[in-house]
Amino acid sequence: MTDTLDPHSLRALVDGLAAAPEAWAEHVHHDTEGRHYTLLHRDGTVEVWLICWTGEDHDTGYHDHDISSGAFAVARGELVEERLAIGRTILRRLRRGQSLGFPPSHVHRVHGVGDTPAVSIHAYSPPLARLGVYAVAPDGALRRESVAATHELTAVPPAA
Repeated sequence: MTDTLDPHSLRALVDGLAAAPEAWAEHVHHDTEGRHYTLLHRDGTVEVWLICWTGEDHDTGYHDHDISSGAFAVARGELVEERLAIGRTILRRLRRGQSLGFPPSHVHRVHGVGDTPAVSIHAYSPPLARLGVYAVAPDGALRRESVAATHELTAVPPAA
């Protein structure tokens, strides 16, 4: 079994990286067609990604990170995180310098704000192997599909 980092440690990691643009600035690329992402680091304990967002259309859809804890920090711009909760959705608008950490049970979606480009740093421990993607039925029921970590996250249409 590999060592793993908890959400607090992952948050400290992404906060430090977000404050050090020399470690990632060369990888920033904004594309209106979709998110641009670059793997910055991966070992047996953690993987770290840079993700570039351009507007609200860049939407991950609801997902979880299977057995991995995670964290992300906004290095430039703004992002919105929507977390599912019983009977409601918890919305958080994160601006440059803000971050959050979360356990594997965290189901959320992340998207850009307006037409504003954003850059974020994400870390997962253990490194991602699978993800859960969710569709919300008109009656509010959730359908989860397990997908490979290489699956491109996008907003999923409502379940039938």
